[in-house]
Amino acid sequence: MKIVYIGCVQSSAVFLEATLSVKNSEVVGIITKHQSKFNSDFMSLENIAKENDIPCMLWENCKTEDIIAWVKKLSADVIYCFGWSHLLSMDLINSAPLGAIGYHPALLPKNRGRHPIVWALVLGLKETGSSFFFLDKDADKGDLLSQEKVKIDDVDTAATLYKKLLQVGANQVKDLTQKLSMGKFERTPQNSAVANSWRKRNYKDGIIDWRMTARGIYNLVRALTHPYVGASFMCNEKEHKVWQADIVSENTIIENTEPGKVISVDKKGITVQCGQGSILLSNIFVDGINEGDYLL
Repeated sequence: MKIVYIGCVQSSAVFLEATLSVKNSEVVGIITKHQSKFNSDFMSLENIAKENDIPCMLWENCKTEDIIAWVKKLSADVIYCFGWSHLLSMDLINSAPLGAIGYHPALLPKNRGRHPIVWALVLGLKETGSSFFFLDKDADKGDLLSQEKVKIDDVDTAATLYKKLLQVGANQVKDLTQKLSMGKFERTPQNSAVANSWRKRNYKDGIIDWRMTARGIYNLVRALTHPYVGASFMCNEKEHKVWQADIVSENTIIENTEPGKVISVDKKGITVQCGQGSILLSNIFVDGINEGDYLL
C-alpha cells in the first residue's frame, strides 16, 4: 500500500515513524512545512523524508492542483493527514483511491473543533480519546476508522496528556495501516446527534478570573502550561505568566476575604483566595507582589 503523508507537528513526526515501521506499506511522498507561526509544537518532516529517501514537497511552495497531480503521479493508495491545520479539498482527498485519513485527539463525535487537549483539561474531563477517521468536506465529521479512550489524571498537564495521546495514537497507526493494506477495515459513521464542537481559544481564555473556583483555576493553568502560552494575571499593571499551580483548599473560604487577594508570598509561590477555595501559584516571577495585594 502506497501512502502520501501530510503533517507538520510533533504528532505528525511520531505517527510517521510508526507508519514507516509497518510492513506491506510504503510512504511514497511527504508533504510538510518548512516553518509555522502558529503551531506551538511545530516540527517539519523534511529531515525524516531525507533520512528515509522519501520525496518531499513543501506546502508553502505548491498549489493544490500541483499536490493533486503529485499524489496521482506517485500512485498513492491513501493519504495520511496527521497534525495539519488546513482542510483538504475534496479533489485532493479523492486523488487517492482510499481517500484520506485524519486524526483528532478527542472521542469523536464529541468534542470536534479546535484545541481539544486544552479544552479537555480546562473543563476537567476525566477521559478523552484518540480518533482516526476518513476525511470529508467538513472538519472532524468523517467515518471513524480507529478510536481509543485515554484517561486524564488530575495531575496531567497539556504536555503529559499530549504524550499519552502520542503513545496510544502510534499503536493505532500501526494497526490501522496493517488493516488498510489488507483491505480488512471498517468505517463507522459518526452520530452527529451527540456531537459538539469546541471553538478556537483566544488570549482572554487564558486570563485567570479569581472569582473562579480553585479547581477551575488549577485546570486552566495545567491546560495552558508548556508547550502552550501559559495562563496569566495582571498585578501592578504587569502581566504575569503562571506555569504551575496547586490547590491549597477546594472549599474553604476565608471570612471577609474577597477573591483575588494574596494570602501569602513565600519561596513556594503565591497563595491566592479564589471564589471558592485557595490556590498556590508557582514557577512565576513574584518580585513586586506582596501579601494583601489584589490580583486584578
